[in-house]
Amino acid sequence: MSGKYFEELEVGQVYHHEPGRTVTETDNLLFSTMSLNMQPLHIDAEFAGKAQFGQILVNSMFTLAVVVGVSVKDTTLGTTVGNLGFEETRFPNPVFIGDTIRTQTEVVAKRESKSRPEWGIVTFKHIGTNQRDEVVCTCVRNGMMLKQPQA
Repeated sequence: MSGKYFEELEVGQVYHHEPGRTVTETDNLLFSTMSLNMQPLHIDAEFAGKAQFGQILVNSMFTLAVVVGVSVKDTTLGTTVGNLGFEETRFPNPVFIGDTIRTQTEVVAKRESKSRPEWGIVTFKHIGTNQRDEVVCTCVRNGMMLKQPQA
């Protein structure tokens, strides 16, 4: 697995994840309908065309899922117990169909688990940008991470 154990994640480390992810109309439509988000800004081109941005807006929950999801292979693949929570999630700029989302992750804090000595808690800050280098999503995520197995 390519994820990092608790001991391998150091405060201040920054990961630039590849590849980016270009958002398609199908991605947005399927995600919106599967999550029962019937907001016409996400699924109705005629409605969205008459709104503030003049086009469909990508569902922000899809944007968050991509920003965090792209980080998994470099940080937590096979080494996480689970997410403990998301804080400070922001969407400062919209995402449109055809935008490419790129993600970077910084390890901003870590500590031993008080209740589970075989695990540790790591705080990640994810920043998603589009192809114009505009920030489209930021979030702080706390993950419960495995410690390296003892031989």
